[in-house]
Amino acid sequence: MMMGSMAMGNMLTGFLFLAILLVVPFWRILPSYGISKWVSLLAILPVGALILLWVLAFRESFSDRS
Repeated sequence: MMMGSMAMGNMLTGFLFLAILLVVPFWRILPSYGISKWVSLLAILPVGALILLWVLAFRESFSDRS
């Protein structure tokens, strides 16, 4: 019984670690493209991170460049 709760705790810790690894870079990069940094929370979901990568890849240019 104790083993199951330890495994669940490790899985939750791993998920939080992975979420931080994905969200923080998007949090820093998105405002440069003129996109709200709160959109970076979509990166918690794997499909959301993939969509954000496609949006950034096909974006014309940074908002602060002319």
